[in-house]
Formats: sequence, C-alpha cells, structure tokens
Amino acid sequence: MAANLRPGLQNSRVACATSIMLVFVLGAILGAGSMTAVNRFRQKSPPFWTEGGKALSVQKWKRDLNLTPDQTREIEAILDDFTMYYRNVVSDGKTRIMTILNEEQRQKFRRMMEESQPATAAAK
Repeated sequence: MAANLRPGLQNSRVACATSIMLVFVLGAILGAGSMTAVNRFRQKSPPFWTEGGKALSVQKWKRDLNLTPDQTREIEAILDDFTMYYRNVVSDGKTRIMTILNEEQRQKFRRMMEESQPATAAAK
C-alpha cells in the first residue's frame, strides 16, 4: 500500500515545486516589465525646470489642482525664476570646477560635459 502512495506523493511534490518556480518566474517577468514601463515614463517626462517640462507640469497641475488663471501665471513665473536660478548654479559650478583643474583635466572635463549634453540640454 505504501508503494501506491509514493508515486502520488512524488507527483504532488513535482506539482508544488513547479508552481513555486512558476510564481518566481512570473514575478521576475512582471517586475522587469514594470521597471521598463516606469523607466520609459520617466524618460518621456522632462523635468519641470526645462521648457517642455514646464509646459507639461503646468498643464498637469492646472488640471489636477484646478488652478485659476492667476495662479497659473504665478506658478509659471516661479518656474521661470527657478529655471534661471538652476542655470546660474550649473554655470557657476562648472566655472568653479574649471578653476581647480589643470589644463589636461579641463580638456577632459569639457569633453565629458559635451558628451553629457543631452542631459544638460534638457536643463536649458
């Protein structure tokens, strides 16, 4: 009689192990898919201090917060001020960095900044 139970027990162990493996595999697939979707969304949404990002942010805030025209204008002015401040901080930071580098390092730093131009162009 014990011999008859053994194949059934083995089948249930295999089924259990298969189910657990399936859960982990599906979890990994869903996790990877979710991260891909989040990264695509982040890449399509420029920061609010960029011109395109400002327009998208103001549009969303206007809709979600039910902003009045006066509030919208004031927020746009604040974002314009922030954009100028951000550009000045970045420019000042680069200038200060250049003063402490030797000539070879400055050339490399300039190349590095040019290579990262897509990221810094979004901030302009």
